[in-house]
Amino acid sequence: MTAASTGKSVNLTLNDTLVKEAKALEINMSREFEIHLASLVRQRKSAKWLTENLVALDAYNAHIERDGVFSEKLRSF
Repeated sequence: MTAASTGKSVNLTLNDTLVKEAKALEINMSREFEIHLASLVRQRKSAKWLTENLVALDAYNAHIERDGVFSEKLRSF
């Protein structure tokens, strides 16, 4: 959580044995869950963006393959 964000209480159903083990290991389940959830959200958003923009990316890549980059004729290397 960022300093500007606030916590939201939610209800989850978790494996009882796993919860007991986490508590015994003094794992802050809220913090750990939030870290992993944030990572999952980033991954899903990235995958969604890629899916939504795949046609445009393919078209751009085809254009570059066909015509090269805009400065192709200007560079000396």
